Amino acid sequence: MDSVASPLLPPTDTAPLLPPADKAHLPPPAARAPTPGHRALDRLDPLASVRRRFQRWWQERLPFCDSLLLTQRNVYILPTGAGWMLALTLLVLLIASINFQLNLGYLLTFLLAGSAVVGMHVCHANLRGITLQLQAPEPHFLGSSMAFKVQLSSARRSPRHGIALAVHGAGGAGPQWVWTDVPAQGQARVQLAFKPARRGLQRLPTLTAETRFPLGSFRVWTYWRPAAQVLVYPAPEVPAPPLPPSAPLADGSGSAVAQGSGEFDGVRAYRRGDPLKLVVWKKAAKSLASGSGDLLSRDAPQIRRHELWLDLAQAALPDPEARIARLTAWVLQADRMGLNYGLRLPGGQIAPGAGAAHRRRCLEALALC
Repeated sequence: MDSVASPLLPPTDTAPLLPPADKAHLPPPAARAPTPGHRALDRLDPLASVRRRFQRWWQERLPFCDSLLLTQRNVYILPTGAGWMLALTLLVLLIASINFQLNLGYLLTFLLAGSAVVGMHVCHANLRGITLQLQAPEPHFLGSSMAFKVQLSSARRSPRHGIALAVHGAGGAGPQWVWTDVPAQGQARVQLAFKPARRGLQRLPTLTAETRFPLGSFRVWTYWRPAAQVLVYPAPEVPAPPLPPSAPLADGSGSAVAQGSGEFDGVRAYRRGDPLKLVVWKKAAKSLASGSGDLLSRDAPQIRRHELWLDLAQAALPDPEARIARLTAWVLQADRMGLNYGLRLPGGQIAPGAGAAHRRRCLEALALC
């Protein structure tokens, strides 16, 4: 059963499409940031800093793990607002029954109290025994919402209802809950999302799971700190600037070609990495119509004997992050055009190449530089 609302580095280089929603909804791409009004209220609240310090201390005590079994040691329970109101109502009913000697009042009071106690045990057992398993997140670009999946497994013979997961501390708007049901001796998946604040290799945020089934008078919850890390690529510059000019090969073979001639020696079979502008599209259309599917490229020595290097020094911008964003845009642009390109960074360089694997190597180097 799948319920989708979205160091682990998968080999894929593109983010998957989100599956359709089943029993849970996908949270918005990013929780809203705290407004100035919220920050002002936090400054006026003397207990706000104490709560934040306590939450940080509490989260530091939690171990990092990608699979968590919920037991009595890591599942907590407290009455909700409706639960405290029910307790107050039962107290008033008990006092009135004692004062007026109402047998039916005693019956109603203890019937409601017994239902609340049974609901407390059912609520705690609804979350206890579930195994939370994190599925590997994929690299994403900075500025976009990053989605990852969590699998909930249950070995109990009865289903579990009303299980909610969210990113803990997701801003002033509060957590965006994703609700699902776990079938008997089955599994369910939910998809969560968060927005990274910076590029590079980052840990996933702390997650929280809770339930209030069946009466809503008690809240049972737990905290989970995933150990997985996700790679955040730099955000590309928009709009992308033109690519820098290519340079002749180091062996000097580029000087043997008449510069600016613009003439082609002939045609040859298409090789991976050839620029799209060199493809003979008329012959390609005839080949596709005949069913052969063979592509031909113009043989251009001037193109073959030049190589494109993307250097951080070529991005003439004062801000280092802006220069990395420009190089990221150049990498994506050169990959779309099918060019062979190399990458030079202060910590080293990546030899010219093409294809999805080469693009992933360049983006990883830009994210970690």
